[in-house]
Amino acid sequence: MISRREIIAALLGGAVVAWPHAVVAQSTDRVRRIGALIDRSASDPDMQRRIAAFEQALEGLGWAKGRNIRIDYRFFADDTKLALTFARELVGLTPDVLVAQGTAALTILQPVTHAIPIVFMVVPDPVGQGFVPGLARPGGNVTGFSSDEPSMAGKWLEMLKEIAPRLARVALVFNPETSPHAPLFLHSLEAAGRSLAVEVTASPVRDDAELERAIAALGREAGGGLVVMPGAFTAVHRESIAELAARYRVPAVYPFRYFAASGGLLSYGNDAADQYRRAAGYVDRILKGAKPADLPVQQPTKFELVINLKTAKALGVTIPPFLLDSADEVIE
Repeated sequence: MISRREIIAALLGGAVVAWPHAVVAQSTDRVRRIGALIDRSASDPDMQRRIAAFEQALEGLGWAKGRNIRIDYRFFADDTKLALTFARELVGLTPDVLVAQGTAALTILQPVTHAIPIVFMVVPDPVGQGFVPGLARPGGNVTGFSSDEPSMAGKWLEMLKEIAPRLARVALVFNPETSPHAPLFLHSLEAAGRSLAVEVTASPVRDDAELERAIAALGREAGGGLVVMPGAFTAVHRESIAELAARYRVPAVYPFRYFAASGGLLSYGNDAADQYRRAAGYVDRILKGAKPADLPVQQPTKFELVINLKTAKALGVTIPPFLLDSADEVIE
């Protein structure tokens, strides 16, 4: 007769043998796939910083590449035709969740799938652009993190007027293909212009030649200024924009830190890396069963003012002390 002790030992021995296989199977079952459509180049240092923030936040939530998640990135810079190819490719991989960086990426990705959850980051006014019907109840398969609202354009103009008191006219520079939200900002900019006695015009540009013509026109007469619209085109061409603004001595204000770091005079806007960290939380919740329709669209919570003193000196403008005191970063 087999003793009770032998039966228990046999059962435990079987469990020890079977357990590693169960773990392997569970680990395989739990590997999830994330697809990311990014409106920048893979070598963009700022984008690398954002992606690092995203992946670190995911890891803090228990998701690590090579262990239980796979992330497929597709970078298209400002090439919207390539973006459509990549969007279809990512959807074809049947990921558990998609993430979209910027308006151009979301504009192209959203019509391609109504089934796969999409989390967007750094998209201005998603309600005004028609991506979601409301912030509290986005509905459908899309939710995420909005960036600067159109009212921010008035703040940009106020700051530029403080730095350049003789400012008489400004142009809002944008590429219509990658910044379809520009008209929303233009209305706010025009309203601020009326109160500040500044003439406001729109300067749509699609290539380097048009970009130079727009900035050169501002520099032909005194009192010209530049407001740079957030978008894939202006981000990719940020060094050229800063160089042209310096060449034609046009003071300019920008929406993100990386513009000032690339030689721009002044930037004020939300901290995009912070949005990536927060977006990781939404990805985590979706991977654990939450529906995008039940996750409210979040607005920015962290803003940063960056001033490039080197550029200010080159342009011959003086930064008011109160702006310097309130700056999160001063580049010298």
